[in-house]
Amino acid sequence: MCSKPARRKQAGLSMVELVMFIVIVGIAVVGVLQVLGMGARSSPDPMRRKQALAIAESMMEEVRLAHFTFCDGSDPKAEDPATLSEADCTIPEGMGPELAAGNVRPFDNVNDYGGIYTTDAAGNSFPTGYSAVVTVVQDSTFGAAGAVVPQAAALRITVVVTYGADNVTLDGYRARYAPRSL
Repeated sequence: MCSKPARRKQAGLSMVELVMFIVIVGIAVVGVLQVLGMGARSSPDPMRRKQALAIAESMMEEVRLAHFTFCDGSDPKAEDPATLSEADCTIPEGMGPELAAGNVRPFDNVNDYGGIYTTDAAGNSFPTGYSAVVTVVQDSTFGAAGAVVPQAAALRITVVVTYGADNVTLDGYRARYAPRSL
C-alpha cells in the first residue's frame, strides 16, 4: 500500500516577526547613515590639519636654523673669537627683531622671531585662513642652578598655527652651541 506523504505545516513569518525585523533593520540603517554623514562632513579636516602641521614644521625649522650669537648680526664683533658674552658686543643681541642699520633682514638670530606670520621666510603667503604665532623665550629649565647650559644659552620656541577654530602647536628648543657663527 502506498501511503501519502505527510504534509508539512507551512512555515512563514508572523506579523510580529515581520514588524520586529523592519524595526531592527531601520535602526541599523539610520546608524550607518549617521556615521557616513559625519564622515562626509569632516572629511576635509585631515587635509587642513596636515597643511597646518606642514606650516608649523616649516616655521619651526626656519627659527631653529637661524643663528644664535652673542652679538647682533650687524655687529663687527659678531664673529670675533674674543667675544665671549653679550658684554663684549657693540650691539648686543636682544629678544625681538632688530631694525638696526646694516641688517638686511630683521630676523638674523633665533631670538628675533616672535609675532604673527601669514607668510613664510621667502615671502610666500600661507593658504587663506592660516596664520602662525611664533614665541621665543629664554627657558629656565636649562638655566637652573648647577645646569650645564646657562639660562641665556637656551631658548624655547613655540609655533601655533591657527586655521579656523582649530590649531596645531609645536614646541622646540635651541641651544647656543656656536655663539660666534654667522
